[in-house]
Amino acid sequence: MKKILILSLFFALNFSAQQIPILTDEIAAKLAEKPVKCINQEYPNKTAHVINAEKDAVLTPLQLHPSFYGCFDWHSSVHGHWMLIRLLKTKTNLANHKEIERILDGSFQPEKIIEEAKYFTKYEVASSFERTYGWAWLLKLDEELATWNHPKAKVWHQNLKPLTNEILRLWKIYLPKQTYPNRTGVHPNSAFALSFALDWARATNDKIFEHQLVEKAKYFYLNDKKTPAYLEPDGSDFFSPSLQIADLMRRILPQKEFVKWLNNFYEKRSLENIEKIPVISDINDYQTVHLVGLSFTRAWCMKGISKALPENHKLKKQFAESSDKFLANALPLLFHGNYGGDHWLASFAVYALSE
Repeated sequence: MKKILILSLFFALNFSAQQIPILTDEIAAKLAEKPVKCINQEYPNKTAHVINAEKDAVLTPLQLHPSFYGCFDWHSSVHGHWMLIRLLKTKTNLANHKEIERILDGSFQPEKIIEEAKYFTKYEVASSFERTYGWAWLLKLDEELATWNHPKAKVWHQNLKPLTNEILRLWKIYLPKQTYPNRTGVHPNSAFALSFALDWARATNDKIFEHQLVEKAKYFYLNDKKTPAYLEPDGSDFFSPSLQIADLMRRILPQKEFVKWLNNFYEKRSLENIEKIPVISDINDYQTVHLVGLSFTRAWCMKGISKALPENHKLKKQFAESSDKFLANALPLLFHGNYGGDHWLASFAVYALSE
C-alpha cells in the first residue's frame, strides 16, 4: 500500500509539471496490453446468465458469448474492444497494432456476432441482459467504428450490425417504460447510459432515438436541485451519480440554460466533496478497486462540463484542473492491482484521456 501511494504521488507530481496528463504512444501501448491479454481469457468469469433450465447450467462463457466472453464479464469485453479500436484509430504508431487487428478480426466474425445478437431472444429474461450499462458500451463501440474511415473498420462495423440493431431495438422498447432513473454509482446508472446512447444517436444521425433520449433526460433530471453529492461515494462506486447527470445535461441544454441548471444543481458542500481523491484501501479487492475507476469517470465528466461552460464561470477552470488531478492519481494505480482492475480499468483511462 505504501509503495502504491508513493508511486501515485510521483505520477501526480510528474503530471503536474507537464500541466496535463496525456495519452502518449508509450502509455497507449502499456494500456493496450490489458485488453489484449484478457479479451480471449475465458476464466475467471462472471456471466450474469440466468439459468432457466438444467441444460443452461453447463454452458460456458464462450458458448454463451462467442465474441465477448473474455475480460471477466460481457460489458468489460465490449469496452475492451472499444478501447483497442479507439487506440488503433488515434495512435497510428501503436507497436502491437497487428496483434490487435488479429484479435478484432476474430471477435467480429459475422457468425459470432449473429450468435451474440440471438442471445437476447434465445433465453428467457435475456432481453434485460446488460441493460443499460453494457448496451451503452456496445453503442459506443459501434459509434467508434461508424466514424472511422478505415477498410477494416468498415468490415467490423458491418459485421457488428446485427448486435447493434438488437440492442437498439431493445432500448427503444425499454426507454418509454423507464419511469424512474437509476441514480447509483455503479453499472445501472441511467445518466451514463443516456449520455453514451445520445452520442451514438447523433453520430449515426438517428433523430428519433436522439429525441427520445433528450426528452427522457429532461424528464429525469431537468428539475433536479441541490443534489446530495456531499454523500458520495458509496463503497464500490465507479461513477459519481451527480457528475454523470451534469455530464448528460451539458449535452442537451444550450449553454445559458445549462449554466442556470448547474448553478442550482450543486451546493458548495457537494462541490467540495466531489473534488476529493477517493481512498483506495485495498486495490486487490474486486469491489474496492471500483474507486480507481471513479477517478477516471470524475475526470471525464469534469472535463466535458468544463468545456461546456463559458469562460467566466467559476467551475470552468476548477473542473479542468480537477480532471487532471484525478487522472494523475488514477493512472499509476491502474498498473498495481490484480485482475479485478486489469480487466476493465484501462478502457476508462483511455476514455478519460481521449475526451
